[in-house]
Amino acid sequence: MSKIKKTEQRSLFEYEERLQQLSKKTNHLQRLNAIIPWEAFRPKLNEIFRKEPKGPGGAPHYDYLMMFKILILQKLYSLSDEQTEYQIYDRLSFQKFLGLTLSDDVPDEKTIWHFRECLVQAKAFDELFALFTAYLQQHGLIQQKGIIVDATFVEVPRQRNSRKENETIQSGKVPEEWEDNPHKLCQKDTDARWTKKRNISYFGYKDHIKIDTHSKFILSYHTTNAAVHDSQALEHLITEQDAGKKAYGDSACPSKHPLLLKYDIKGYFHKKGCRYKKLTTREKRNNREKSKVRCRVEHVFGCITMVMQGFSLKARGYARAHAHIALTNLVYNMCRMWQYAKV
Repeated sequence: MSKIKKTEQRSLFEYEERLQQLSKKTNHLQRLNAIIPWEAFRPKLNEIFRKEPKGPGGAPHYDYLMMFKILILQKLYSLSDEQTEYQIYDRLSFQKFLGLTLSDDVPDEKTIWHFRECLVQAKAFDELFALFTAYLQQHGLIQQKGIIVDATFVEVPRQRNSRKENETIQSGKVPEEWEDNPHKLCQKDTDARWTKKRNISYFGYKDHIKIDTHSKFILSYHTTNAAVHDSQALEHLITEQDAGKKAYGDSACPSKHPLLLKYDIKGYFHKKGCRYKKLTTREKRNNREKSKVRCRVEHVFGCITMVMQGFSLKARGYARAHAHIALTNLVYNMCRMWQYAKV
């Protein structure tokens, strides 16, 4: 009888005991909570969702900062809206990260989807990324001694269109038969494009990024369809703030780009040989030296791909793709801040 009573007594404090045990075993979510200035995002989120009250009554909204942290969890663990709701219910570590208890309500999958869509429509992810980048610069985490530019594919569900339909889409129009069938049109991505690299076909978009050579933080980014050449995105990445720096990149970017000359940026871009003009021994040696710095951008892409599974997207349309890319880059910077602080 004494054992049974003891078990019943312990069950009353089981949740508190489990939280105490969990707090002793630190994980990356706890470290992120401790190191990321979450409250810096609150004013911008409140501004985006500010609405005039229509009258008294109504259910109170969920905390906007908590909803934003749910999107961070989604990106870190590559979760769908349905799985996100379930995992918040199931995992104490998620609840602790969000500041929830067992007695608190958890947003359902429709609420999570609606919150993200509101941010997409408001084009808010760019502003949130800029807020965090400004914080990194103010605290001296970005050295700004040099930059690296590169791009990677972000694939979306492939479209099985006819040749005539693809020609119509590439001309900037929508096929007439799609306009008469809205259910079919909503399943088609008319902004994504096909391209081929090393005999491999890709369909979707590109994430063009500029990173800091020392800290490997993403400084800026630009979203295009997959068919846009990397060099065409330089005008959206390189700004006056990069004047006088060193710029690294692969052979897709020309070393004498007008922007580099305009801002007195010394380009360290790879030389590319061709069938009738092979690279000399000196050019190959120079490429290897440049690669010692340029390879840092591959660490960024590798982290996003292996840890966050960030380069695949099920949503359709440029706006959602750009929001997905912006949030992915923001979450990478948050993870990089945690790693960089330990160095």
